[in-house]
Amino acid sequence: MKTNIVLTLLIYCLLALFQFLGVNSVLAQQTGVLFNNVNIFDGENHTLHEGRNVLVVGNKIHTISRRSISAPDDVTVTRIDGGGRTLMPGLIDAHAHASLMSLPMVAAMTADPAYVHIANAVQAEKTLMRGFTTLRDASGPVFGLKRAIDEGLIPGPRIYPAGAMISQTAGHGDFRMPHEVPRTAMSQLSHVETMGVSAIADGVDEVMRRAREQLMLGASHIKLAGGGGVSSVYDPLDAVQYTYEEIRAAVQAAENWGTYVMIHAYTPEAVQIAIRAGVKSIEHGQLLDEETVIMMAENDVWWSLQPFFDDEFTNPKTGSSRVKQIMVSQGTERAFELAKKHDVKVAWGTDMLFNPAGNKNQAAHLAKLTRWFTPAELLVMATSNNAQILKLSGERNPYPGDLGVVKEGAYADLLLVQGNPLEDIDLIRDPDTNFVIIMKDGKIYKNSTQ
Repeated sequence: MKTNIVLTLLIYCLLALFQFLGVNSVLAQQTGVLFNNVNIFDGENHTLHEGRNVLVVGNKIHTISRRSISAPDDVTVTRIDGGGRTLMPGLIDAHAHASLMSLPMVAAMTADPAYVHIANAVQAEKTLMRGFTTLRDASGPVFGLKRAIDEGLIPGPRIYPAGAMISQTAGHGDFRMPHEVPRTAMSQLSHVETMGVSAIADGVDEVMRRAREQLMLGASHIKLAGGGGVSSVYDPLDAVQYTYEEIRAAVQAAENWGTYVMIHAYTPEAVQIAIRAGVKSIEHGQLLDEETVIMMAENDVWWSLQPFFDDEFTNPKTGSSRVKQIMVSQGTERAFELAKKHDVKVAWGTDMLFNPAGNKNQAAHLAKLTRWFTPAELLVMATSNNAQILKLSGERNPYPGDLGVVKEGAYADLLLVQGNPLEDIDLIRDPDTNFVIIMKDGKIYKNSTQ
C-alpha cells in the first residue's frame, strides 16, 4: 500500500516537473526575423556588402553572414526573402520636433492638450512609416509621447527628448501675448509654458532651475535659445540671447547629469559665446562666418545643419518672419560649404514645424543635398553619423547601444529598400513605394514584400 502511494506521488511529481519544463520552454522561446539574400548598406561604409543573410533575434541584430544562417533552437523565425534588395539602418533626424510638426502653429500653441497629444501620436506613426526610426527632439512636450511609444501603446520612432526649450524673455521661445507682460511674482505661466513647449528663464538661477526641471522630467539633453529665430515674434535674427554666465549655468546643470546642451543660434556672436560656455551642439548657424566655423572645428563642436532653402519645401512665412526666412536661406549654401571646408562634425536634421502637409517630404530634405554630398555621404550622415551625436547624452541616453548601423549586436532598426539608394538617393523620397520593410526594435511595422 505504501509502495503504491509512493509511486503515485512520484508520478505526480514527474508530471508536474514535465509540465513546468514545458511551460518554461514556451516562455523562453524567442522570436526572430531572418533576412535572406540582401545587399547591406551598413551605415558606415560607402559600398554595399552583397549577398548577405541577417538574423534578428529580439530587438538586436544577432548574425550577419554570407552563408545560410540556422536560428538557435529557442528562436521562432519569420523568414523574408530579400530578393537582392538593400538592407540599411533606419533614418535618424537629428533636429526634429515630434510635437510641433503635428499641427499648424496656432493650434499647437492654443489647442486643448488632449487634442494636441492625439495629433502627435498620429504623426509619430507617420514618421515611422517614412523610415525614420529615431528622432533627436529639439523641444516640445514629448515625454508622454516617448513613453507611449516605448511601452508599445502606439507605433512611432525612438525619441531623444529635450523637453521645453529654455528661452529668455523676448527670446525665441517666448510666445506670450503683449498683454501678458510684465511678468510679476504673482503671474501665472503662459499656456505654452504649461504645455511644455518652452520655459522662460532670466538669470543664472532661473536658467539652472529650468534645466534641472527638464532633466527631472526625463530630458536626454537640454535645449537653449541663444539667438533670434525665424518663427518667433519678438526677436530679430541678429539678437544675441543669454549671457555667457546664463548659458554656462545650463551647461553645468547638464554636465552634472552626464549630458549636454544644444543651442539655437544663427550668428557668430551667439555661437562664439555658446562654444566658450561649453555647448556641444550648434543648431542652425546659417549666418556664421569662417572664424566661427574654425572655432567650432577646433573645439570639437557639432554643427546641426538643416537645408533651409527657399524652395518648394519651404514653410512659407509672412511679414518680418519672411524677411528672416530669406536671410537664413541665403546663408545655407555658404554654411554647408564652410562646414565641408573645415571638416566640422555635421549632423543632419529637418526642423520641420507647423506644416503637417509638408512632413511627407522629411527624407527629401536629405536627398536634395547632393550639391555637396554623394548619396553615400548623405546616408552615412543620416544613420551612423547622427547616431554619434545621440551618444552625447551619455548616462541620460534612453537607448544605450548601437543605432544607425547594420552590425551584429546593434539595435534592429532596419529598412529594406527596393533598389540601391547609394546609386539613386531619390529612392528615399518615396518611402511608401521604396521602403518595403520598416523594422524598429526588431518589430516589423511594414512589410510589402508579400
